[in-house]
Amino acid sequence: MPLTAIRHVRKMRGGAQAHLLEADDRHWYVVKFRNNPQHRRVLVNELLSSALLEYLQVSAPPTALIHVTPAFLDANPELHLTLGTARIAVDPGWHFGSRYPGDPGVTAVYDFLPDALLAQVVNREDFRGILVFDKWAGNVDGRQCVFYRAMVRRDRGADRPGFVARMIDHGFTFNGPHWDFPDSPLQGLYARRLVYEGVRSLDDFQPWLDQAIHFPEEVIDQAWKRIPPAWIEGEEDALQDLLERLFERRKRLPELISACRQGRTNPFPDWV
Repeated sequence: MPLTAIRHVRKMRGGAQAHLLEADDRHWYVVKFRNNPQHRRVLVNELLSSALLEYLQVSAPPTALIHVTPAFLDANPELHLTLGTARIAVDPGWHFGSRYPGDPGVTAVYDFLPDALLAQVVNREDFRGILVFDKWAGNVDGRQCVFYRAMVRRDRGADRPGFVARMIDHGFTFNGPHWDFPDSPLQGLYARRLVYEGVRSLDDFQPWLDQAIHFPEEVIDQAWKRIPPAWIEGEEDALQDLLERLFERRKRLPELISACRQGRTNPFPDWV
């Protein structure tokens, strides 16, 4: 849903130099700008990834197109980009927003949990689903996720507080601005091997593996139609070629996942 930025909160860490903004739906979004230092293609990657992940039902933030007006930029001079010592103005227009999990003044969000707490994450199985996605989409960045506490229902009992993982930062799917698919055994793996405990075969990557192999083309077509023209102006043919190669890769997913075991450290020691 298209939204408009109404309040600047703070700058976020990371090479894209995203900022946390409140939008007019009263939610907060980590916003990557079209003229960010990494390339405008990372916004296309983020938007397409959100469509893939929504269909695969992997835990990821809701996303939105965020409109930043000239008046908003004038009222918030701290909202800018930097390149070396140069200060770069953010272009007004449409940008990519990934929803922050709750009110940033209230909700604590962690990008790391020790193993004792990581073992208690209620949706650890999503790390298997996101690996299917990362292998398919050629994510060359380290797998990024955040954790936060929420009330969750366990085993049909009462709601209790627990840690939830959300998979974030998909700008370097499709090899970031290069729009190709280099492969390596370590690519897409989360740094903490605890999340893969119990993986014994490709069957443990279901249902995501079959969903990706049989992914419907119309889902991508709908996502393409959401991309603002300014994000892909002059690159329509390159995007078409990228998506054709993405669909060709579906049949290689079992091979790509199995190849993880050939890295320096096998992330699936229980595989038989």
